[in-house]
Amino acid sequence: MSTHSNRPTRSAGDSRYVEPEVGFPPAERRTTTWLSLPREISASLLAILTVPLSLPPTHLPPWAVFIAWAGTFAAGGPKPENLRKLAFAMPVGSFFAMLIVLMFSAASEIVPAGAPYVLTEMVILFVMNSLLLFVARIVPALSFIPGMFFGFASYFATYFGGWGLTEQNAFHALWAAVLMNLVGLLFAYVNVKTTREADQHH
Repeated sequence: MSTHSNRPTRSAGDSRYVEPEVGFPPAERRTTTWLSLPREISASLLAILTVPLSLPPTHLPPWAVFIAWAGTFAAGGPKPENLRKLAFAMPVGSFFAMLIVLMFSAASEIVPAGAPYVLTEMVILFVMNSLLLFVARIVPALSFIPGMFFGFASYFATYFGGWGLTEQNAFHALWAAVLMNLVGLLFAYVNVKTTREADQHH
């Protein structure tokens, strides 16, 4: 008598197929946790650390942490391959955003205010956004386009929100956004390592 199960295997084309869950890594791929905290406690303890990081004199942007943190889980969790693609893509997105800000500033010096300047901003944004997507297409390490826009959004929020060592300083905003995005990746990793296994199934 055969000891093998006669149950049919399921494929992606089978109506009974269930897509793998994203977020916390499946049990068979999970590494040993450092602590065994409820998921809510682990996440909240990390979240409150953004408060001292945002205080003067550094005035770092806390939402850049949350953008990267949430983006990590949206990408499938803090597995090495996901952390790597985000760590490459987000700074490049922020760098392109800084170039756009510098171009806007230069244009404001030579283009009349009103409709001509608004049109100029639109042209700059169109060209630079197209270039950003082109770079993502031809450079494999930067192919995770959502990561590009996580960094893109983080930079604009930092610059126009007046965060960083100097308010609305294009270069200070860049390092502040990139640094806090990287902190967000770290927090996503620590979140899993400090969450009890029972909560990692949800």
